[in-house]
Amino acid sequence: MHIIPAIDLKGGKCVRLLQGKEDAVTVYSDDPSSTAKLWQSRGARLLHIVDLDGAFTGDQKNLAAIRRVRESVVMEIEVGGGIRDLQKIDELISIGINRIILGTVAVEKPSLVSEACRRYPGRILVGIDARNGKVAVKGWVEITSTDAKDLAKDSAARGAAGIIYTDIATDGMMTGPNTKAIEEMVHTVTVPVIASGGISSLQDIKRLAEIEGLWGAITGKAIYEGSLDLREAIEIGDNSHYAC
Repeated sequence: MHIIPAIDLKGGKCVRLLQGKEDAVTVYSDDPSSTAKLWQSRGARLLHIVDLDGAFTGDQKNLAAIRRVRESVVMEIEVGGGIRDLQKIDELISIGINRIILGTVAVEKPSLVSEACRRYPGRILVGIDARNGKVAVKGWVEITSTDAKDLAKDSAARGAAGIIYTDIATDGMMTGPNTKAIEEMVHTVTVPVIASGGISSLQDIKRLAEIEGLWGAITGKAIYEGSLDLREAIEIGDNSHYAC
């Protein structure tokens, strides 16, 4: 199981939001590139970046910071947040981003998912953020009537290389992941599933590692605040019964 550190960008800074609330922000670094290099030095092989300004506005605001991060590390990078047309996808791919995460458009314009997957096979993921099983969009501001598992199945059928599943209720709360919902998602699709939200300790990593078939887990606040040692978490993931 891959352990994936997260960098959330807002105004060019590395931040975390509490349950995705734009006004509940904690700034952890003014230099995201240095943060990326720190996580790489601790063993990370894949970095998860979210452009929060893009997620809220639909227009990416942190491309310069993303470019600097890409230039500073050799590990693979996946990027999401505000990516709602092919031009943005092309631009991110052109600067060396390995995988693109589509969220809101998977609900509002699913044909874009199909087109992007045809253009970049194996490099398009769909991010599904859910509260009580229903998909949230536009930076979690709007809760839709779309069922998260239905969206996952549709996205996989359109060619998505994987699903990033976030339980909004647990994100940033340091209360532990919603393992039941994550396990249900893993069993819903045949493509890789990455879990996000609520991870606060090595015990949480061990619980996730017991989910047969879970491809990866994203961690943010816990590694920034020191309750989770990234190097130890990666070791547990690498030694799990579903090692990737």
